[in-house]
Amino acid sequence: MMTKHEQILHYIDNLPVGSKISVRQIAKELDVSEGTAYRAIKEAEAQGFVSTIERVGTVRIEKKQKENIERLTFAEVVNIVDGHVLGGREGLHKTLNKFVIGAMQLEAMMRYVDAGNLLIVGNRYQAHKLSLQQGAAVLITGGFDTSEEVKQLADQLALPIISTSYDTFTVASLINRAIYDQLIKKEIVMVEDVLKSIDQTAVLHTYDTVELWHQYTLDYSETRFPVVDDQMRLVGIVTSKDIIGHDNWVSIDKVMTRNPITTSPRVSLASSAHLMVWEGIELLPVVDNHRRLVGVLSRQDVLKALQYTQKQPQMGETFPTQIMSRFREEKVGETMVFHGDITPQMTNHLGTAASGVMTTVMIESACSLLRMHRRGDMVPENVMIYFLKPVQLESKIEVRPQVLDISRRFGKVDVAVYHNEQLVCKAMVTAQIVER
Repeated sequence: MMTKHEQILHYIDNLPVGSKISVRQIAKELDVSEGTAYRAIKEAEAQGFVSTIERVGTVRIEKKQKENIERLTFAEVVNIVDGHVLGGREGLHKTLNKFVIGAMQLEAMMRYVDAGNLLIVGNRYQAHKLSLQQGAAVLITGGFDTSEEVKQLADQLALPIISTSYDTFTVASLINRAIYDQLIKKEIVMVEDVLKSIDQTAVLHTYDTVELWHQYTLDYSETRFPVVDDQMRLVGIVTSKDIIGHDNWVSIDKVMTRNPITTSPRVSLASSAHLMVWEGIELLPVVDNHRRLVGVLSRQDVLKALQYTQKQPQMGETFPTQIMSRFREEKVGETMVFHGDITPQMTNHLGTAASGVMTTVMIESACSLLRMHRRGDMVPENVMIYFLKPVQLESKIEVRPQVLDISRRFGKVDVAVYHNEQLVCKAMVTAQIVER
């Protein structure tokens, strides 16, 4: 039987895309407290099928798949530009294909506007109207309003018309930044992207016997299985080690390992891989907030996914890659040396290299050196900085990592940073090696 919290999530999930919901409405329709309704709506928002917009409310949206995560919904645009909706609220759940800046003659502008676009323009009522007629939403900059006729047309076509106080340049920069952030998110593989779902997983119940475990090992060629209760909540895990010495008629709850280590669907795959290696786990159960089993993650699933992501083209840069793009890599025998300059973006308010930037440089240099010796993904575990001297803007620095110890799973690197042959930074970096 589902809890009230789960009933609300199920109810929201089955609402038509574009439906507006509220705490009071949910509480009244499902006969629950407003506190319970509020918590469920927040979880739905975290799971990505609900979006809350200031001055509009909470809207049921289509949950994004990995392949179209780089597209923004109009609801997200409202939040990004701190705007308010003048009309077409029913279309806030829709996604935009691209945005067009209306800084040209009307006739020329309309040649670039297609269905699914977002036209960014000032107080040009005719442009607002023509854009909506061509199936594109409108974002009005400078805090301007539009005509009642345009608002009615937006409602009729379910195409949002949004107003923001920002100027066109700022709006375009904000939306570009949001799309860029989404591209980086797309590169991050989550547990939910690769897990074996409950439909693909063999599951044992507490009342099953050891005999069924033996049968499952033949049917599925596996020796590790999650154990659940009648509500599909995870209560344990059973492996061949647990079964040794027990008769076939013994129930699973007598031999299973209780309270196993778990993960959740919205955790990054890299984090879960780190957990599996650190704890020596071959099978990691994936559960929701109520410990209901969602699926399982095996070490083979992790390795396949990491191999796949290495073959994909990189679409967005993170801060570490932006910082290291300023450095030139030079191989010197069995080690490496990195040469680079301290740019204005790397400095703090005093004009010296920010400590966070220097830490990133040392970690990335250490991981690059370890990758030269071992194929795999490097997960930094410990960074000990025991010397840090201010380095001025535009200084040329040289980073010299040196491997102290390396095994199949771990590496330890000493990193020294020099400026004009004087030591300015020294650190010890320990990283875990996740083999591909």
